[in-house]
Amino acid sequence: MNLGTIAERLARNRYELDGAPHIEVDQQAARASGAGPLLERICPAHVYAVAEDGSVSLAWAACLECGTCLALAPPGVLTWRYPAGGTGVLYRMG
Repeated sequence: MNLGTIAERLARNRYELDGAPHIEVDQQAARASGAGPLLERICPAHVYAVAEDGSVSLAWAACLECGTCLALAPPGVLTWRYPAGGTGVLYRMG
């Protein structure tokens, strides 16, 4: 049974957006702690990107809600919550 590549499998997921970001970055804390490169490296969905000035942009709509960033980010860098009920990532199998 061929399940396809990881990218192909992730492309089967569906996203229902609730219109409000469920992740916020404290830019000052991110710059002070140097957390941007860490966030960029650990996110499996490539939600985070670091600019040359150390600011962190995010494409929160693509978040897989795995919580890795929340577990590893220095304290105070992220404000993170699950999307409203019925929204967010909807995983599909097969």
